[in-house]
Amino acid sequence: MDQSGITPNTSNQQLVINSDNESATALLQEKQSRRRENLNEVSLTEYMTVGILCFVNLINYMDRFTIAGVLVDVKKEFEIGDDKAGFLQTVFVVAYMIFAPIFGYLGDRYSRRVIMSFGVGLWSMTTLLGSFAHDFALFTFFRGLVGIGEASYSTIAPTIISDLFVGNIRSKMLAFFYFAIPVGSGLGYIVGSLAGAAAGNWRWGLRITPILGAAALVLIYFFMQDPPRGHAEDSQMKPTSYSQDVRALIRNPSFMLSTLAFTCVAFVTGALAWWGPQFIFLGLSMQPDVDVSIGSVSYKFGLVCMVAGSLGVPLGSWLAQRLRAHVPDCDPLICGFGLLASAPVIFFALITVGYHVGLSYLLIFVGMTTLNLTWAIVADIILYVVIPPRRSTAEAFQILISHMFGDAGSPYLVGVISESLKISLSPVHDEAPTPLVEFKALQYALFVTCFVEVIGGIFFLLTAIYIVRDKLRVERAIAEAEAQSAEPSHISAQEGVGGGE
Repeated sequence: MDQSGITPNTSNQQLVINSDNESATALLQEKQSRRRENLNEVSLTEYMTVGILCFVNLINYMDRFTIAGVLVDVKKEFEIGDDKAGFLQTVFVVAYMIFAPIFGYLGDRYSRRVIMSFGVGLWSMTTLLGSFAHDFALFTFFRGLVGIGEASYSTIAPTIISDLFVGNIRSKMLAFFYFAIPVGSGLGYIVGSLAGAAAGNWRWGLRITPILGAAALVLIYFFMQDPPRGHAEDSQMKPTSYSQDVRALIRNPSFMLSTLAFTCVAFVTGALAWWGPQFIFLGLSMQPDVDVSIGSVSYKFGLVCMVAGSLGVPLGSWLAQRLRAHVPDCDPLICGFGLLASAPVIFFALITVGYHVGLSYLLIFVGMTTLNLTWAIVADIILYVVIPPRRSTAEAFQILISHMFGDAGSPYLVGVISESLKISLSPVHDEAPTPLVEFKALQYALFVTCFVEVIGGIFFLLTAIYIVRDKLRVERAIAEAEAQSAEPSHISAQEGVGGGE
């Protein structure tokens, strides 16, 4: 796509007067020429900061999926069905998404180190307290508090990376950061199942991450770097009002379309991650002469997801870095084609579980690998199509939308569909469903994820139409704000960026 004809970013109040355009263009070219492109140029302090963020992200996702690894035991103890089991995750995600905008607003204006320390402390403490709850309502309440704590971290952490790096270095660091998501998720299944089996009580699986959270709290508060907003880009922009931020984000097509696409990713990931171990366990249980436990299934499922994510996240980032010079809109294209490829693979994985579990694991691995291509790329898209003082708000807005319509409801929706299908598939409605009925009901309910993946792929392909234009607008806006800072007679950057991206 030819970038030379793209109109500079403007609003009702010009960022700068037209005479500054040449100065802004020169600054933009200078910024691009001095970007760090080699990891050898990254300082030890910056590496340490990224390492701390990756560690916290790892235990963040371990904490989320520990319960999924022992879900069968949780259902037995609290005597609940699939619908209430799915509701556990829904409560967590609802609290997570509701509080994300609050932390996004705070993250653009106040100390991110303090906010993140508060969040890690809250989720570690409430996870530990929840492990002692023997009432389902109280246990659910604590899971909601865990979601509040995790919202403060997930909303802010990527913006710290964006303020330390630009260009391909930023992409590499984001790949490291999001690499921790599938690894942490897989470890959640493994740690939950192994700790529960070793102690003879699933509750011990919830008591590992609080210990790691205490260590993370010390690392964040005393060793993590918290750079000024827009530091890597030498941004002179100041925060605007929250209403201006939201209006600008809504009018940003690349941001909105990629958010809708990522909502589909969240929907699919949430449903498969929550119900995957139980579904495979039901399939194996129907086969003759097979001695299987939910713990062993969770362990293997966690390994598959961990390896798939370990391959998919860096692969997506690597492809994007290699192709950008030749295909400027490659980021959303990689994500879109990844989802479209994943949909039929996941469909066949769901079909083959009852017949050949080895093949099913292989298909799950391939489907999750292509699905995980999106994680680091989507984060990069947000950071380069949104101006620096608005990025925490953008992260929070995406968390709100993607979880509200994604994984907040998908585990519960799949559980509700499954429970409804058990009634219609049971030959005798007043008797408990047979193992075959339970398996088929959950299988049919999970088929919905394949359709959602196709929808997400289409949204990513639509994002490609606008991505180059919106990225250039942000780069020019930063350069114009810097040029303007040398001209005190012009209007302030804060006034200029309020009207749009």
